[in-house]
Amino acid sequence: MYADYFLDYASYVILERAVPKINDGFKPVQRRILHAMDRLDDGRYNKVANIVGDTMKFHPHGDRSIADALVGLGQKGLLIDTQGNWGNILTGDPAAASRYIEARFTSFARDVVFSPKVTEWQLSYDGRNKEPVSLPVKFPLLLAQGAEGIAVGLSSKILPHNFNELIEASIAYLRGQPFQLLPDFPTGGVMDATNYRDGERGTGRVRIRARILTESKKLLRITEIPFGVTTEILIDSIVSAAEKGKIKIARIEDNTAQHVDILVHLPAGADPEQTRKALFAFSACEVSISPNACVIVEEKPRFMCVSDILRYNTDSTKEILRQEQEIRLKELNEAWHQASLEKIFIENRIYLSIEDSETWEEVLGTIDRELQPFASRLRAPITRDDLVRLTEIKIKRISKFDAFKADQHIRQLEEDIEQTQKNLNQLTKFTIRWFEALRKKYGAAYPRKTEISSFGSVNRAQV
Repeated sequence: MYADYFLDYASYVILERAVPKINDGFKPVQRRILHAMDRLDDGRYNKVANIVGDTMKFHPHGDRSIADALVGLGQKGLLIDTQGNWGNILTGDPAAASRYIEARFTSFARDVVFSPKVTEWQLSYDGRNKEPVSLPVKFPLLLAQGAEGIAVGLSSKILPHNFNELIEASIAYLRGQPFQLLPDFPTGGVMDATNYRDGERGTGRVRIRARILTESKKLLRITEIPFGVTTEILIDSIVSAAEKGKIKIARIEDNTAQHVDILVHLPAGADPEQTRKALFAFSACEVSISPNACVIVEEKPRFMCVSDILRYNTDSTKEILRQEQEIRLKELNEAWHQASLEKIFIENRIYLSIEDSETWEEVLGTIDRELQPFASRLRAPITRDDLVRLTEIKIKRISKFDAFKADQHIRQLEEDIEQTQKNLNQLTKFTIRWFEALRKKYGAAYPRKTEISSFGSVNRAQV
């Protein structure tokens, strides 16, 4: 019994709690939050407490865990437009209570995350509602946001990457060109990714340093901090090292608000450069992170490197775009068929021929017989539903019928059909244009924040 129950528990935590799915880059709670927000969305801000309450229809866990997950999504700055005190990733300050803060989707989220017509649905845990199996994300969102989770027997740590560099890599892959991806952290800093090795499990590693500026012989200013470190943790580590005699400082002043601003005052006679080295050697001004990209692929956990995740997400984007274009082509052809039928029905006054019909079946039969000489103009056979729709055209619409506008509408539909078919025939080029349009629309808002550099290890004994 223990073996069976433990395996069930481990599988549940891995699949339903801690590890993101490769298809859309979300853990189940994040996916359900976004689905709940989509249901509530009217373009205005919603209280986070309301979003949390609606999410509990799909997520059978506590409201606090849902609120924390929503705050985490909001702090990443890609999908959620926030209002109120959402905490501070630099200082570690928590967000205000969920009844005081509000959220809505960003324009980017609307463009890349949702497409109901190609979404696969499943019943929620109580069978009362439908929820997405995975969201049809048309972007390598998992690599853009990063992810972290601890499950039973394994963990996942995917580092965030730069928005524009992900698009460039996706385009390069679609063109059959080589590409390289390196992390980019929202906290900035200076990174040595010499040993990143494509984020490979067990061997990949990045070192990140705070950005320390020498203001004068007696003052160092820290303006950026390593990823995963808050200003409080950083200052505590410096104070602890100073108390142990590892670093010589006079005092620390923290002026951090929207940006990091920590002033390290040095005692008389201290060497600023030597102190910088000591800060890297003995405090959290330098950290080392080992990526561990574990994702759910076809309901199983799998360890992958960063470039493989990008290839998978890019192929997924291409497939979703194909499905959307096929659906659009079907809708356009149907619209063309209906517009053409209506034009024939009104222009040739077929509606007059049903005046003497006594039964419903006779009405439909008369319309069908009158339309047959024009059937060769159509691209699809005339169905019973088509005949019924023609009988539902209002007299007011018939009296105001404009043949020129009808022809114009049909020509526009034909142009749209031709363009959509062209998109399907040249799907790779269409996908590249999709990524280029995303970069043009949103790329300027996401410059690289972490400087890529190369630096050696500081010899602690020497310092």
